[in-house]
Amino acid sequence: MIVESVELKDYRNYEFLDMKFNAHVNIIYGDNAQGKTNILESIYMCSTSKSHRGSKDREIVRFGEDESHIKLNVLKHGMKYRIDMHLKKNKSKGIAVNGIPIKKAVDLFGIINIVFFSPEDLNIIKNGPSERRRFMDMELSQLDKIYLSNLVNYNKVLNQRNKLLKDIAFSPSEQLMQTLDIWDMQLVKYGSLIIKGRKSFIEKINTIISDIHSKLTGGIENIKVCYVPDVDVNDFEEEVKNSRQKDIKYKATSKGPHKDDLIFLVNDNDVRKYGSQGQQRTAALSLKLSEIELVKLVIKDTPILLLDDVLSELDSNRQNFLINSIGDIQTIVTCTGLEEFINNRMNINKIFKVTDGHVVNEN
Repeated sequence: MIVESVELKDYRNYEFLDMKFNAHVNIIYGDNAQGKTNILESIYMCSTSKSHRGSKDREIVRFGEDESHIKLNVLKHGMKYRIDMHLKKNKSKGIAVNGIPIKKAVDLFGIINIVFFSPEDLNIIKNGPSERRRFMDMELSQLDKIYLSNLVNYNKVLNQRNKLLKDIAFSPSEQLMQTLDIWDMQLVKYGSLIIKGRKSFIEKINTIISDIHSKLTGGIENIKVCYVPDVDVNDFEEEVKNSRQKDIKYKATSKGPHKDDLIFLVNDNDVRKYGSQGQQRTAALSLKLSEIELVKLVIKDTPILLLDDVLSELDSNRQNFLINSIGDIQTIVTCTGLEEFINNRMNINKIFKVTDGHVVNEN
């Protein structure tokens, strides 16, 4: 799987851009705040329909314009795909695949498989649980459309239930309480499927991450990822029922997979609580490298690897390990300079320099 080209119009700080990529290692370099990450973001959006930064569409459209356009050409299993995306300031985005409009963003998932690695990912261990849930959801959504559908439905039910809890808190009635029964059933139905999906995903990650982490640490550390569901599937229905009065009081759903977390045990210790910053970063790197290997196994192809200024955040040993792990994966890297790649004798197939929204291809 490779990205052949990306074309941007009125996207962030780009008035117009047309980039053609090599099938192997592509370096995009330049000073900070020139637009390097914007290019990676546009590729990621064509995979997931969302910005990895959490930006709204209106924030992405170039200043002074009403809409922006992304055109991405991808080669997958010998077949060509063209993804067109129109981002609008005041309307929902329009997406087409090979010229055919798609009605739901869910139909976009799985066409391209992206592994995105940014400096923020190095904090996935020490940040809050929402970061770790997001990691599970984004990867599972790319690999499993059924999971994505269940997640979308669960979030809809959760929002509706929370709205109903507020209504009941302010004006309780028998009719509203009966309606709550219906939402409780839906919450348990979709939530249970999400818990099972996440449990299976982490089990697969654990079959891969141990060997990677051992090599990264020279065999002195072992790692295990523990999935910590907020509620056991078998007890979910009862837990929701028992927490009903509390939920009404606080006007929010207190039980469900929206409260799940992950624990990373390094040598049987919780690395978030007891590990050094270096250990936390190594665990995060092991997790992202495991993600790459898992995607390969599931899709029987290589994902596209986007590295956003990550190498400067890693020491030389971790840099070398990451570079050696890339192998035959198409990789698009952003950085401020080329020194890291020269020092590591990394094979570079194409170099682009970015200056204030203008890209020059350097041989």
